[in-house]
Parts: sequence; structure tokens; C-alpha cells
Amino acid sequence: MTKHATKHNGPLAALLATCICGPAQAQPLTIPRIFAAPDLSGPNLRATQLSPDGRWLTYLQGRDTNKDQLDLWGFELKTGRRQRLIDSSALTPRGATISAQEAARRERQRTASLSGILEYALSPDSRQVLVPLAGDLYLYDLTAPAERALRRLTDTPDYETDAQFSPRGRYVSFIRTQNLLVIDLRTGHEFAITRDCRGEISCGVAEFIAQEEMGRNTGYWWAPDEKHIAYTRVDDAPVDVIERFEILADRVKVVAQRYPAAGRPNARVQLLVASLGAASPPVEMSIGAASDQYLARVNWFPGSRALAVQRQNREQTRLELLKVDAASGVASILLTENSDTWVELHNELTFVSQPAGFIWASDRSGYRHLYLYDLQGRLRRPITRGEWLVTGDGSERALRGVDQARNRVYFMANKGSPLERHLYSAPLRGSSAPAAIEKGIRRITTAPGWHNVRLAADQRQFVDSWSNATTPPQTVLLSIDGRVLADIVANKLDAAHPYAPYLDNQVAAETGTLTASDGQTLYWQLLKPAHMQPGVRYPVIVDLYGGPTNQRVRNSWMGGSRSNEGLFRQFLAQHGYGVFTLDNRGSGARGVRFETALHRRMGQVEVEDQVTGVEFLRQQPFVDPQRVGVFGWSYGGYLALRCLMLAPDFFQAGVAGAPVTDWSLYDSHYTERFMGTPANNARGYAGSSNLAQSPYLRGRLLLMHGMADDNVLFTHTTALMKMLQDRSQPFELMTYPGAKHGLLRGAETGPHAYQAIFDFFERSLATRNPDSR
Repeated sequence: MTKHATKHNGPLAALLATCICGPAQAQPLTIPRIFAAPDLSGPNLRATQLSPDGRWLTYLQGRDTNKDQLDLWGFELKTGRRQRLIDSSALTPRGATISAQEAARRERQRTASLSGILEYALSPDSRQVLVPLAGDLYLYDLTAPAERALRRLTDTPDYETDAQFSPRGRYVSFIRTQNLLVIDLRTGHEFAITRDCRGEISCGVAEFIAQEEMGRNTGYWWAPDEKHIAYTRVDDAPVDVIERFEILADRVKVVAQRYPAAGRPNARVQLLVASLGAASPPVEMSIGAASDQYLARVNWFPGSRALAVQRQNREQTRLELLKVDAASGVASILLTENSDTWVELHNELTFVSQPAGFIWASDRSGYRHLYLYDLQGRLRRPITRGEWLVTGDGSERALRGVDQARNRVYFMANKGSPLERHLYSAPLRGSSAPAAIEKGIRRITTAPGWHNVRLAADQRQFVDSWSNATTPPQTVLLSIDGRVLADIVANKLDAAHPYAPYLDNQVAAETGTLTASDGQTLYWQLLKPAHMQPGVRYPVIVDLYGGPTNQRVRNSWMGGSRSNEGLFRQFLAQHGYGVFTLDNRGSGARGVRFETALHRRMGQVEVEDQVTGVEFLRQQPFVDPQRVGVFGWSYGGYLALRCLMLAPDFFQAGVAGAPVTDWSLYDSHYTERFMGTPANNARGYAGSSNLAQSPYLRGRLLLMHGMADDNVLFTHTTALMKMLQDRSQPFELMTYPGAKHGLLRGAETGPHAYQAIFDFFERSLATRNPDSR
């Protein structure tokens, strides 16, 4: 392996020297404070939306007394008036519980640790906000006096979920007891689109792997004219039943979960189109066999006569865009993407009228870029090109808007640096010459860092939520040419900021690059131990994730949306540990060659790159090479185990949280994308199995797992526990009754879990820094 340290910087140095003056006294950061209110990152707006008429910015925000309970707020752009529109506590009955289906949906959407209002929708006419809360639906009228603004739409003992406005705002649709229903807002009449879905059959609901792995959280789609609605009919009967035990504090529940493991049968998914108000039965769309492929995405063509359906083969080496006639169900293929490894799904399909066609994203060049097609699926021109990616954050769309009159396409990309996200624009129409394409691309956001943008309907202004390593989250209204129109959330790091008492103890993050064995660039971030003394060597914890689509090294405040992770790194650094994070090959947002390096052999190049990182650390005079720990959760937990098993000379202790221990036990869509099936890649599965490698475990290990985890099932950890016990191999264990996969995020379990991690490293790496306690 080769290793080259190329650069590092400490962007917080100047800020720490100048930022806080006044009476605030430096305080040590504590784990309980990380989870307490008010949020240490300051006002943090979630789910920001601009109303179509450009009058309102709406958003969700946690309370000063409970940062994880969200209320709905509105900011009137013209006047600067800010008001809480809906107080979630006023509408939530005491002791209210959520349904099992809603709990599972929140776990899939990674919102299980939050309460209050978790989602909402603005009506097409900008007059109303649709809010699901405590199992029922409410409408808030933005034009009415506050005392008459709220209207309750449903009042039933059953949960209503996945609520949507129809495209013209006449109807509200939702799922109740596995069926799709609609309310006519003019008459208040409620009627069912489907009635007979029960048991193993659900209608309009995204199946487990669509929600967990495919980034598709709905199972129904309105036609633009509101006369038709497409929906899925999902039959889970073919899926294996896994009986798992959810062990709670005072009881045990036996859950018979339909879990589609790698190589095993998936659910059968059909796509149908129903006509509102018609007595005729729904029409099934002819999109191929319902059991050996994936229904990835569904959109409507302009005009409501045809559907644009993305169909992916089970091997995930082919993605087809189909045009399906809504009346007959007959399908034709518009275009096909092929890959020798896998085709990554995306949400970048946008229809345009000047010229008539659509914008599509593809990784065919080795990097994700935008392309313009006509309506027959013929390529007109590339819109972007280069060794960088058109990419947003997570599953969000990167394409943020199209101004056809001004001939501009607006999108998020990492063109300037893989560690940042910015808003760019490019011509929709123009030359296909490479030089002309590159010349036409313009960067709009200017502040260094990680930006997330919402464009107004007229494309003339946008809301920019951004941060960087020295700047907590800001929300600003700007014109499309980049001029600041209003500071919506200034969030200044002044003496009144929640983080002010801790800022003087902040450890500046250094960043740099290393070179992998195949010559590719690896980015790293390092927090050095606070209060280092010359000649003293300190322990280092490698904090990793390392799995597909994920990026941990970024120029954002405390790691971005999961700020608890960044704050915990600060806590460790302030207690005498170096904290090192490296995005190995196989992680996200770096292009096809980088991301597919783990194809059919998970857990190998990732460990190789993490060892390259430790070799770099060993060259640093402050690092004790005999006291290097590793910590990760989920895929990071899998890699933490791999590091202890495959590289015990480099890692002396590790914490593996909710780890995959054998890929044959994990779900089909995720696992088969990277590994194939156990039948066609038996050697790869054996080599990637932590169970198979467990005899080689060295060093001290802490296993952690939620005992009701329905994603990485608790079986992964119990299988490893049994193997280690049979061989009398010592390890430590911390389990959480009733907890799911995201237990680190919640205030109920997160503080204890982080404290357990810290205490384990204190025991295992025996930090000798006198300031460590």
C-alpha cells in the first residue's frame, strides 16, 4: 500500500482566536449536553419549502425545550414576519402512540427519534398546508386568521400516512389500513381508490426494500389532470417470514417479519392506474414480471396519458425508462442504462417543453451528469460534463429547477471540491462541444461549505441552507444571481449562541489526502487531542462508516445533518483522543471507479484504505501506534469488525454498533447490488463474512445492538456472539431493549450509548492524558 500525506489545514484557528468575547466562560462539552436543548448548532430548519406564490418559507423546527419535537413555522418573505403556524403539542393527545406501520415507516425515513410534525405539504395554490399529526390529517389555511386557520380532515382510530395534495389541489390522498383513499376538499367527501387490500396485500404503499434501499417512500402517483392515479399493489406472500424477538424492558414480542434476504424471493409488485369517479376497474400496466425486477420510479408524462416508469432488473445491471400508455397499459422502452457492476438509481427525471423532451441523469461517463433527450428517447445533448458529479445530499434530487425562458438548468454538484456542495447552472439548449458545455457552467453559491438549496417557482430567488467547518447552519434568501435578499436564520456564533460556552474548547479539524494502492485519492479529517504536550503520544480513534453512497469527510458544521456525530468527535478530542475519519474506496460521491471498487468483495478494499490511514497516523509524532481504536455503526460496525479481524496489527480495540456479520442475512436490493447473490458469488460472500473471519479477531471488542432492530437484525450480533463464545474469545456487549437501528440518534438511548463507547475506549486504550477525565 502507498501512502502520501499531502496537505492539512485548521480553518477554525482564526475564529477561535477572535470569535467569542464577553462573559461566556469556556465549559467542557458533555455527552448529556449534546442531546439536550437548545440545539448546540443553533436554530436548525428542517424540511424548508418555498410556497409556489413566493410569499412564504415554511419549515419545521425543534423547540427550545425539546430540540427533537418539531413544530411547523412560517416566514413571510415580504415582511420578514416569523410565526409558529402549528404547535404540535396542542394537537397531540397525551400518551398517544403510533401504529406499527407508521413506526416502521419512520425507521425507514430515519425520523424515528423525532416527534411532533415530521412532514407536511404545501397546496399548489399556496393557500394551505397539509399536516399529518398523531395519526390524523390537518389543513392550515395561510390566508385565514390564526384562530380559524386550522381544519381537521380526519378523525379516526386508524393512522393516515403518506398524505399528498393532488396536482391542482382539489383532493388530498392518503393511506389508511393498507388502502389508498381520497378526500374531495370541495365537498369533504371521502372515497376509496382501493378497498380489498389487507393481510399480505397492500395498495399504494412502498414495500420494505423500496423504502429502505431504493429511496422510494410512496406507492402512488397523481396524474397532472387529477383524473387518474397510479398505484402499486404489493403482495408480500412470496417473501420469507423471519420470526424475530423484539426484547423490550418488560416483555418480549414475537414479530413475524417479511424480510427479503439476499438471494431469496422479493415481494410481487404490480402497477395499476385507476380513474377517479369511473366504475371501470383499474388497468394494470404491462411492465414485466412482478417478481424478478424492481419498480424503481414512477412519473407522469405531461398531459396525463402516459407514465414514465423506471424498471430495474434484479441483478441491477440494467435500468430501463419505459413509456406506458395509461389507458391500455402497453409499454415501450425509451432508453436503457447498462453497467458491468451496477446502475445506481436517481430522481433526476424532469420534463421540459422548450424543446419538448426530458432531462435525465447518467453515470455512463464515470461521473453522474445531466443529459437532454427528446420525448422518443433520443439524446439531444449533454448538459454537464467533467470529472465531478451532479449530486445532492442523500436521496434528494440534485436538479433543483429549470428556467426554460432564460435557458438555464439549476443543479447541485461537487465541481469545485468533493468536500463541498454548491448550486450551479448550465444552459438547457446549446452546443454539444465539450468546451462549450464546460464554459456554460456557472457556480451561484459562493460561501465555502455544504449548501442545500430550494428554488422559488419562478426560478428568480432561492433559499440557501448552508454551513461549513467554522459556520453553524445558516438560512439565507438570495436572488438567482447570488445577491442576499434576507437573512432568515443568521445563527451567529456570538455570546448568546447555545454553543458559545463550548467554543473556546473547540478543536479545529484538519483535512488532507492520501493515495490508495490503485492511485485514487482518499480524503481524511483529523481532530488532534486537545491540550497536547510535547513528547507525549496519544491514542487515536478511527471513526468510520465507509459504505456505499455515504460521505463522512465534508466541509460542514459538525458533519452536517447528523451533528451529534461531529459533537461526539469533539468530545473525544477534548478528552485526549485523536479522532480520524477517512472516506475509503467504495464510499459515495466520487464517481464510478471509486465507488465500485468493492464490487463483489465487500470489506476488503475498505479495510485496506483504513490501514493506509493508520499508516499515515503512525507517522505523526503525537500518535501512539499501540493505542488505535476503531468505531462504526451499521456498515461502519461491519467495517470495525473487519479491521479487528483483518488488520489486528493496526487496530487494538473496536466498537461495532449494529454490525452486519454475514451479507446473506441482509436484504436483497442493497446486498445484491454490490455482491450479487449467494448462489452466483459464493466465494465473495464467504470472504466478506465476519462470521467466517471471526477466528481471526484480535484486540478488544464491544458489540452494541438494538434488540428490536428490523434493519440489521439482532440475529447478526447473536450469531457472532455464539461463535466467539464457542471459541472462548472474550468480548463486551451492550444491548438496548426495544431499540431500533437508529438508537444513536435518539435522546432516550443516544446518551447512554455514546457514554458506553467512551468508557470502553477509556478501558481499552488506557488514555494517560492528565486532562482526560
